[in-house]
Amino acid sequence: MLKSSWEHCRNIVLQAEKGGFDNILLPSGYQLGIDTTAFAGAIAPLVRRMRLLWAVRVGEDWPPQLARRVATLDRILGGRLTVNIISSDLPGETLPSKARYDRTVEVMHILKTMLRGEHLSHKGEFYQLELDPPGVSTTAGVCPPLYFGGLSEDAREAAAQGCDVYLMWPDTMENVRAIIADMTARAAKYGRTLKFGYRAHMVVRETEAEARAYADKLLSKLDAATGEQIRQKSLDSQSVGVTRQAELRAAAQANDGYVEANL
Repeated sequence: MLKSSWEHCRNIVLQAEKGGFDNILLPSGYQLGIDTTAFAGAIAPLVRRMRLLWAVRVGEDWPPQLARRVATLDRILGGRLTVNIISSDLPGETLPSKARYDRTVEVMHILKTMLRGEHLSHKGEFYQLELDPPGVSTTAGVCPPLYFGGLSEDAREAAAQGCDVYLMWPDTMENVRAIIADMTARAAKYGRTLKFGYRAHMVVRETEAEARAYADKLLSKLDAATGEQIRQKSLDSQSVGVTRQAELRAAAQANDGYVEANL
């Protein structure tokens, strides 16, 4: 099994830029990945065109320091930073779901206020802050787009209040339509609109038969037990999103691995 390393992850990012991709999610897992901030700072000067989606585990950061870090990385990238907000606990700490997402909403509000260059006067449940914005600003003078994903009720409400792009995992077309409709309505309650992202691995060949054959070849190299061990190491192994992926895999087993056409 490949281990996460500077060399391996660096090569993936550089190959993605060479291949014409316009953005890439940087490594973020506490158990499985190298530190995302150190990696982002190291890889930023090596990319010339592509944006970077920097994953931030908000439970592990102090928001004013995080705002400064966002601005600094964005400057290094010439304005090409995007931010994936992960509603994490501190390693070793477990907050109830609603409290964890309420904290995330506060962090997103603090980031947007400070990175607009405004004085922050924040009196929340988790943070009580009175301070000026950091001395460094982003290239555009505003917070970069905040990407966020989560299927639970608490996650959806947090996303509706604070994020700019709501990220979804693979699902059936019926469910994807329902999620988009639900999130659009939730955001409207707060006078907001959302963009949507859909994360999926794509297998592309000249014909559908060739694509399916190659997909089968890829899946033949996987070991179910090893995959389960990897998932259980993740701090979000019991999340609603991860559970939904397990449901889809189980439903697909009776249909040659497909839960619906091409998925």
